[in-house]
Amino acid sequence: MAAAALRARLNNLVTSMFATGMLDENFHQLQSMEEDGTAARGYVADMINLFIKDTKRILNDIAGLLSQPVVDYDMVDVLVRQLKGSSYSVGAKKVNLSCMQFRRFNEPRRKERCLMALALAWSEFCDVRSKFEAMMQLEEQIATYGPK
Repeated sequence: MAAAALRARLNNLVTSMFATGMLDENFHQLQSMEEDGTAARGYVADMINLFIKDTKRILNDIAGLLSQPVVDYDMVDVLVRQLKGSSYSVGAKKVNLSCMQFRRFNEPRRKERCLMALALAWSEFCDVRSKFEAMMQLEEQIATYGPK
């Protein structure tokens, strides 16, 4: 597939991610930094990879806490705040919104509500992760054609 067609697919993917509310303006700012040379080439991919790695770790840590007989809800809240910050930094809007929902569910300190919020956060993360991975694959394919 020609570079122009790959770029069109990438643009359509990103546009659909914005249209469905998966991404917000923070992602656009990351892209702009890379495009205008403020950030090094590959910066967006590095941020995405860090987000994916951190989010998986945080969600697994939260799941571990919620599996305990006595839940440390304060630590759950700390981890949810970390997740919110991580998702905000890459513009993962739906993950960020799920964190806000999680914090509301964590407030009454009820495990079943927290487990529901965790399931939602995992779902939103899996959706955005798959789109981010598709985006990075397209970027790699485009890079094989050389500079723009």
